[in-house]
Amino acid sequence: MSASAMRSKLPFLGAAVRHNRVPSPYPWLMPVILVMGLFYLYPVIDVFRYAFTDLTLLGGEGRYTLSTFANVLTRPELPQILWVTFVFTAGSVIGQQLIGLAMALVVVRSEKRNLFGTTILRTTALIAWVVPGIAGGIIWKMLFNEAPFGGLNSLLRLMGMAPVQWLSDPDVVMWSVVLSNVWRGTAFSMVVMYAALKAIDPSLYEAAEVDGASGRQKLFFVTLPQLRPAILVNMILITIQTLNTFDAIISLTGGGPGRATEVLSLYTFNVVFRNYDLAAGSVLSILMLVISLGLALVYAAFLPKDEKA
Repeated sequence: MSASAMRSKLPFLGAAVRHNRVPSPYPWLMPVILVMGLFYLYPVIDVFRYAFTDLTLLGGEGRYTLSTFANVLTRPELPQILWVTFVFTAGSVIGQQLIGLAMALVVVRSEKRNLFGTTILRTTALIAWVVPGIAGGIIWKMLFNEAPFGGLNSLLRLMGMAPVQWLSDPDVVMWSVVLSNVWRGTAFSMVVMYAALKAIDPSLYEAAEVDGASGRQKLFFVTLPQLRPAILVNMILITIQTLNTFDAIISLTGGGPGRATEVLSLYTFNVVFRNYDLAAGSVLSILMLVISLGLALVYAAFLPKDEKA
């Protein structure tokens, strides 16, 4: 069939061929845009609207006011909540990055040498990742139990060491929570680092060997510079994930003792579902959003220009 005959039978195709136009992608994207707008954008808009009211979960007619922002942001406990959040987030992000990178390096080296147990290591790490936060908190609560049958204190007793107050000592409990969160989230960092390591050009290592580079020099001058984009992107993802973590904390410590482990996400949960203050919870949610976006922008500023593009 000739081209003119095809254009006569398919007028729309003929018009596209004559004008050399590419079909618009927007009709195909509209379902995704509608779903995203319905399930993501609309709730965000509602949160901003509630933040300018004095609504509660107890009902009643609310009114629009700016006093909610002032009342929430000037609460005396908020600086401590933000400090606890900073310590928890920083410790979790650094721990997940370092241990995830170390595990990825071990897995890659093991694969090159065909060592036994590589698959077991990856599977074990991924099991921790898929465990729900509530279940993970309960597991670690049994390990941190300060009674004679507590898992970690039993090991310390066998080694002749004094038991540790893992969950009742305000100076220790934060690091117990960080440890449990690092255990849970390290697998994600390992997967990201593993994919980035597999993408490094082997010729770079061959050139380093020709130049007589040691293993440490290869790590610091070849591997880490090549992993920089992956490390920064991973930091963005796990920082946002850690800032929103409260399920593991609520089942492990409940935010205690006192407020030693009450992070901003858990504080927001308590304000809304225990104090029934919907407006104040919306303000705290906006604060979490601002912190997450700010940290993401800081991390993105260190990305190479080609990665930003």
